[in-house]
This record gives sequence, structure tokens and C-alpha cells, in this order.
Amino acid sequence: MPAYNEAKSIALVLNDIPRALVRHIVVCDNNSTDGTGAVAQKHGATVVFQRERGYGNACLKALDWIHQQKVLPDIVVFLDSDYSDHPEELFQLVEPLIINQFDMVIGSRALGNRERGAMQPQQIFGNWLATTLIRWFYGYHFTDLGPFRAITYSALQKIGMEDKNFGWTVEMQVKAAKLGLRCTEVAVQYRRRVGISKISGTVKGTILAGYKILWTIFKYIFSK
Repeated sequence: MPAYNEAKSIALVLNDIPRALVRHIVVCDNNSTDGTGAVAQKHGATVVFQRERGYGNACLKALDWIHQQKVLPDIVVFLDSDYSDHPEELFQLVEPLIINQFDMVIGSRALGNRERGAMQPQQIFGNWLATTLIRWFYGYHFTDLGPFRAITYSALQKIGMEDKNFGWTVEMQVKAAKLGLRCTEVAVQYRRRVGISKISGTVKGTILAGYKILWTIFKYIFSK
């Protein structure tokens, strides 16, 4: 769980995670100034710290912690810290990995029920454009770049994630397609986040995220 200034929401997320299904909950405090890390630790999470800002940087730091454990996981689940996702839906994300031997499952907000106003028009259009381009160029059908996702640890190692900011989710999906991994989606609910989005809530964030997503899609078309 990457987290930057999510002190008002992180406890809500952590309290809704079905603890019987997880071994560790790792929160990466991405240089927060509001005590996010302390709140997360108080509510049972393992907290790691990443000074360098960026969604991908935070995820990579959390993965570094996982890589160092004596007992490695079978599955890794990524979840935002703003309470827009529904953590109680975790089982339906991991079920296709366990029962049907999929490599990755994307929680699709496009297929599920979205609270009115939970996604901005530019987010909806951006997701449609990105997933359409992935289908055209990589032959994989996704409906969303949703942050709530589950992937086997072995598949995650094959992908070799690198992106340090806005391209994290699309990099994972594009690389999975290039590797021919078995991917599917499940419908998930989505609600208005607590607080203001650092990306879609600002014009600058929206432009930078859109540029990085498109750049990432085209970057890997001709790469080996």
C-alpha cells in the first residue's frame, strides 16, 4: 500500500482488510507530513519509508521489504490508501489466482459499481484510451488500470517492475501482455476517496499521469 499524507483514511483501509487472508500488510510511507506512517503502524501494518516521492517508488520500496523476507509470498495484492477501493473484496481478487491459475487479476472499476463522482471524467476517458491501445498493440483486453490488483509473486518477478511514478499500473499490464501471462479482471466497487487526489485532483497531475501512461504503452511496443 503506497501512502502519501493519508492519515485520515489509512486506518479505515487497514480495518477493512480481511486479516485471515494475508500474512503481511506493508504500507510504504512516501515521505508523508501528516503522521500517516504512525497511524498505519498503530493499526497493525508493517511500515517502510521512502523519501523519494512517486507512486512507483513507494511500491518498489515495499517490494524490497518483501524480497528480503525468509518466507516469500505466493500472491501480492496492491491497494491504495485513500479508501476509494473496498478492501473487503480482496478474496474475489485472489480467487482466480488460486482456483483458475491466473497470473494477474485487475480489479475493474469499469465493470463494477462506481459511486457517483468517484472517478473524474478525465480518469474514465484515460482508462478507456489506455486499455484500447493495449488491446490494439498487445492483443490483451483490459477495461481498467485499476490500482486494486493481485498478482502471483512469481509473475511479479518475471515482469521486473521499474516505473517510479505514474506509469506503475500500466507498466505491469503491458509487460504481462508481452510475456503472455494469464490475466483476467473482476468487477470491484469504487467510492469517493478520502481527501483530494494528488493526481486526478490537479491539472498538472492529470497531464503528467496521462503523458506517462501513453509513453509507457508505446515504449514497450518495440522493446525486447
